[in-house]
Amino acid sequence: MKQLQIIAANTVEWQDVDMPQPGLGEVLIKVDAVTTCPHWDLHMMSGEPMFPGARVDYPLTPGQPGHEIVGNVVEVGSGVEDLYVGARVAAWRDRGANVRLGGYAQFVPFAVDSLLEVNTDLAPQSIASLELAMCVQVTFDRLRQFDLLKGKRIAVGGMGPAGLIAVQLARAWGADFVIAVDPVADRRERALQLGVDVAVEPKDGPFAEAAGGPVDVAVDCAGAKDSVEFLMGHTRGAVALFGVLRDDVAYGWQQWRSKVDILGYGSHNRDAAERALALIEDGRLDLSCVVTHELPLSDYAAGVELLASQQALKVCFLPNA
Repeated sequence: MKQLQIIAANTVEWQDVDMPQPGLGEVLIKVDAVTTCPHWDLHMMSGEPMFPGARVDYPLTPGQPGHEIVGNVVEVGSGVEDLYVGARVAAWRDRGANVRLGGYAQFVPFAVDSLLEVNTDLAPQSIASLELAMCVQVTFDRLRQFDLLKGKRIAVGGMGPAGLIAVQLARAWGADFVIAVDPVADRRERALQLGVDVAVEPKDGPFAEAAGGPVDVAVDCAGAKDSVEFLMGHTRGAVALFGVLRDDVAYGWQQWRSKVDILGYGSHNRDAAERALALIEDGRLDLSCVVTHELPLSDYAAGVELLASQQALKVCFLPNA
């Protein structure tokens, strides 16, 4: 079979290797599709760490950083009772760095407790990004915990893949009014196609006019200082932070006086993945809208360039094409 390996910054190999075998508690998956996690892919290819204070050590483990996969079980390892040969599965979580093989490969051994069986009628682009949907659902579970969704007016900042999922989750979990915020016109248009009430640039005048004043809740999916501070300035309740922040954000007198709360991120968990999957399977959450390009996995470098040039939101790679 073939696997991808990033061996140095901006250098990848499409390698011939022996077929892997599933270990204890694992199944072997024939990967139909694997979608990019843009920040991971761009950072791992460029040599810049994903998180402050981290480092990138080359060569990466083969198949990394691929983790958003969907495929079919072709072999069952010992100790596996919940899955079977022929089952359609998608990964609900990234297994982290300590694995034999990441998801950028034609066949991948995968721990059963990191997989969910999925509807066979779903197209690969509609389910491969389940792990991202789980991640965003974690933030919405925190909002649900404090009764900050049903009947509320919600703004979502950043219409990248996470933001486009977030506006759908806001509606699915009962938000009364959803406003998408992004400086890029094309991304605002994508949000409008998903049924948000209004999409605006992060500017005081247009936002105030469109929203009719501060919103109840905001979700930042950009991970940028300016985005978070803009949302804090136009929210009278809570601002939930989904995007990975790399810079300090100013919270001062004005935010304190306005009683703006900040909600940090929660923990990845299977329950959130199952809630997201239920929304996908009943049609209330469309993941295909975040996939803008489809390529053979052997064209990985070209796909990452599409991400870097902002021509693509997410690329769906087909390992067996």
